[in-house]
Amino acid sequence: MLTARLRKLMDDLAETFWLLPALIVFIGALSAAGLVQLDRSGILPRWLLEGWLYDGGATGARTLLGAVASSTIGVAGTSFSITIAALSLAAGQMGPRLLRNFTRDRGNQLTLGIFLGTFCYSLIVLRSVRTQDEGAFIPHLSLTIAIILAFVCVATLVYFVGHMAGRINVDTVIELVSDEVQSAIVRLTTDKKPAAPPPTEFWRHGVAINDSRQGYLQHIDDQGLADWAASHNTAIRLLLRPGHYVFPGAPIAIVVPQVEGADAAIQDATALGPQRVSSADLEFAVRQLVEVAVRALSPGINDPHTAMSALDRLGGALCQLVPLHLPTGVVTRDDRPTLVVPSIQYEGLLNAMFHMIRQNAAANAAVLIRMLNVLTAVVSAERDGSRMASLKLHADLIVGDARRNITAPSDVQDVERRYAAFLATQNGGPLGELKR
Repeated sequence: MLTARLRKLMDDLAETFWLLPALIVFIGALSAAGLVQLDRSGILPRWLLEGWLYDGGATGARTLLGAVASSTIGVAGTSFSITIAALSLAAGQMGPRLLRNFTRDRGNQLTLGIFLGTFCYSLIVLRSVRTQDEGAFIPHLSLTIAIILAFVCVATLVYFVGHMAGRINVDTVIELVSDEVQSAIVRLTTDKKPAAPPPTEFWRHGVAINDSRQGYLQHIDDQGLADWAASHNTAIRLLLRPGHYVFPGAPIAIVVPQVEGADAAIQDATALGPQRVSSADLEFAVRQLVEVAVRALSPGINDPHTAMSALDRLGGALCQLVPLHLPTGVVTRDDRPTLVVPSIQYEGLLNAMFHMIRQNAAANAAVLIRMLNVLTAVVSAERDGSRMASLKLHADLIVGDARRNITAPSDVQDVERRYAAFLATQNGGPLGELKR
């Protein structure tokens, strides 16, 4: 049962900033060594050497390679400084948890890799150049490639400046996080109704399994753990889902009946880490958008338009969920539940989306009205009774906060009108508001 650990390894590699630059540096060094050997082989045709490749002397070649190497390493340092400045700005305005959107950004990694790769390429080629007194060797093809790489670095610098200017735009960050939420919905939901979990009485005579580890539960190999439980004629109910924190010595699962090796099997099928990840945790993906909105509503930033943009994306995610089912976490073998993993349900997802934003915007009429507009749009598409009831609960909370915290009567009336429109849409569908 290595699937969970492999997923964690893949996530860790995807989050690292150094992997792609290191790979490009390695390719640059390997290419330099290979091209120098090709130049030494003497198989390049004379017409190519005389008409297309670098035809200067050894002194010029050394000067050229030295200039390329020194300039690229200098620009690489400048690019790194720009990235650090962008990270500091993002951490202050949008939250430190969004920094990984910068560190794992392929554009930033590619830029640094190209500059460092060109630097290493130039150094390796430089050490092969020989003057007449040293043995007269000029790697013409390698030098021509160095010139081409210098122009590539110029184009990369232009791209990087524009790329970073776009990345620190808050709307761009919100769109990136929204795409992550949508990807998580596609990955973690199903269009078929999942199996219902067994009743509580099923676990009444179970035995708790404690875990000595600590950290956030990042991945679960549910299929492998279900196979293990089926082969040992037992059933396992995990008490935590991805995104929950595992406390050392606290119960992590219940086993019915108790079998030997259950604790080791559960540890093998679960992977822990120091932080939450969105690949298996829909709530965490949502909370990143919520964090942007909450920070925007803080007195130090006071940017309600950013909060409204985040609310629009949250509403879009709920509309995407309309035809889909959230998982129940039940894994069966031979029509018998062998593993139950807790999973976030619609009500809990709404709580994660709107509670903190509503609490921080309790006296902001514009944001409360936008929240009601979003809920109205969602309820116009949603026809499931339990989901509509959950949406109405949040609409009731919003109008209640407006009545208590907003002092201007006209603002309260605006909120009341949007609340009435929500109720009309809930009761009469998309055309309900027109029938009032």
